[in-house]
Amino acid sequence: MSDQNRGAKRDPLLQPLTIKKLTLRNRIMSTAHACGLQKDGFPQEAYQAYHEEKAKGGIALSMFGGSSNVDIDSPNIFQQLNVGVDAIIPHLQRFSERMHAHGAALMCQITHLGRRGDPYAQDWLPAIGPSPIRETLHRAIPREMDEHDIDRVVKAYGQAARRCEEGGLDGIETLASGHIIGQFLSPKTNHRTDRFGGSLDNRIRFALMVHDEIRRNVSDDFIVGMRFVVDEGIDGALSAEECIAAAQILQREGAVDFFNALYGSMDTARALSEETFPGMGSPAAPWVKAVGHFKRAVGLPVFHAAKLSDMASARFAVSEGHIDMAGLTRPQMTDPHMVAKLMRGEEERIRPCVGAGHCQSAHRPRCLHNAATGRELTVGHDIAKAEKQRDAIVIGAGPAGLEAARVLAERGHKVRVFEAGPQPGGQLLLAANGWRRDLVGIIDWRLAELEILGVQIECNRYMDAADILELDADLVILATGGVPQTAFGPGEEFVLSAWDIVGRQVKPQGDVLVWDNTGRHPALLAAQTAMNEGARVQLATIDTNIGQDLVYPEIIRWHKEFTKAGLRADPHLRLTEVRKTGNRLEAVLINELTHESEERVVDQVVVEMGTIPIDDAFAELRGRSGNDGVTDLHALKNLAPQPMARAGFELHRIGDAQSSRNVHAAIYDALRLCSVC
Repeated sequence: MSDQNRGAKRDPLLQPLTIKKLTLRNRIMSTAHACGLQKDGFPQEAYQAYHEEKAKGGIALSMFGGSSNVDIDSPNIFQQLNVGVDAIIPHLQRFSERMHAHGAALMCQITHLGRRGDPYAQDWLPAIGPSPIRETLHRAIPREMDEHDIDRVVKAYGQAARRCEEGGLDGIETLASGHIIGQFLSPKTNHRTDRFGGSLDNRIRFALMVHDEIRRNVSDDFIVGMRFVVDEGIDGALSAEECIAAAQILQREGAVDFFNALYGSMDTARALSEETFPGMGSPAAPWVKAVGHFKRAVGLPVFHAAKLSDMASARFAVSEGHIDMAGLTRPQMTDPHMVAKLMRGEEERIRPCVGAGHCQSAHRPRCLHNAATGRELTVGHDIAKAEKQRDAIVIGAGPAGLEAARVLAERGHKVRVFEAGPQPGGQLLLAANGWRRDLVGIIDWRLAELEILGVQIECNRYMDAADILELDADLVILATGGVPQTAFGPGEEFVLSAWDIVGRQVKPQGDVLVWDNTGRHPALLAAQTAMNEGARVQLATIDTNIGQDLVYPEIIRWHKEFTKAGLRADPHLRLTEVRKTGNRLEAVLINELTHESEERVVDQVVVEMGTIPIDDAFAELRGRSGNDGVTDLHALKNLAPQPMARAGFELHRIGDAQSSRNVHAAIYDALRLCSVC
């Protein structure tokens, strides 16, 4: 055994943990989340394959089924599972077999949403809660539960737990915090005056009843935990001391075998994105010390996941005794094989989670820069060697080009990469600044992988069609990206692009109007950059609000940034004309709602309309290629080799060289095309 492997074996993250009769093989887990792959409310093939990949990759425990519903008035509103019916049991049995075959434990989170439910979803039943207090985020006004409701929900938890054990799972956790157990526990949401309200002993009564019923329906060896808040934070009513007192009651009564610690509240978009799921721009492991304080007071195993973005953060948390199990949930989406790499002494090869939040979008669990995640049944995570080596060149070293080069090299092809700029990275280098600086990890990881694979990147090499033909390759991938689109109408020659400002090509000065026509990041970055440079910024958008193409944590962060800066966006405005007026510019904007126009006199107008492809080389090369530059869409979708109409080299465009889209789309282009080339 090498010294590197011996060191890995001594790693605190690779030590086992025993709870009752279950031994977890290491300290790394994936915490419960609604991964978006359920089918008919059950964890079927795609769902199971997504988690199984983590088991193959060495994870100790996968806690699946974020917010799995125990009864019908806890509706499916964000693609949760339905543990309220026996029909789920066969799916759980198959799921358990698959995970256990790879040495991983499997547990499910079960819950009732309470006031977080939607009265207009699923069966159109009113939301319920301990008190009729509306939640800001999920918006329902709940009906106050009576004793019949309480008895029914308690029994539903017990039956859900029974189904989980019959399904072969190793355990479950209930979800307190902002869900119905936590709603009873917190004086913020519980204003009752009966035996379920007032004192802590009364407010915790519902939790004890639920867990007593669960214990009655499962065996003694079945593990039962609770995802539990350790401090409700600035918007909450439960202090750290009262949370500890409540946990000690649960421990004393034998209600739980472990706690899975959360911090903060989750009833507003801000709290959810900054406290429950802190992402890009947040400090690493922000709540670990608070969780450690809780752990030392309760004396039960404690799990935790909140911006544990890498092995170093997790290792610190475990080695310092703050937690027992490290939930690297989003990092597992980025690299489900991270534990196996750690065990092999290849920690530096783990694909880093950059915290972008794409996995929290409507497209979850798609990772911004691992396009295989959530597609385990199609493209998958393993890149097969090609039967025959090809001579491939990639033009452009942005995210799409680097991914294409990586995949082709993994396939065993000879790969050369040419980049017109002075360094690899493309537009992502401009985007990776300020609170979004971690985006550079998308580039850095691929550069490191290409170095290991022996692929050289030649920068400052602008390649025209003649240069490309001279290389005599049999596969040409054009990842040349795009240039900013500014052709909005009359006066387009007077405007700047968002990238002119973000890339420091032009200094913002005076009064600057930024007009956003995409709802993406560039206009917002330009506005922030201009403000930081001292310009007086006006922000106008064609949309109802800023960032409409973004994920909710990003939108919240931009709102917060601009609120602190005193910048408000003007919505529903379309830029129609820019004209010179002396040494200044007059911008004409039409309100899309009223069709009334307004003029603004400013010093600079900055326009964001996405990009248009750089396609000069493509236009010249396609007639010389064997496929006329056509990427057959059906072959692409089916992961089949591309058809060739005649002899000649194979030519394809990927990423923004096709159309203006996000990083994930560019990387997915490269992965699925090049994995069969």
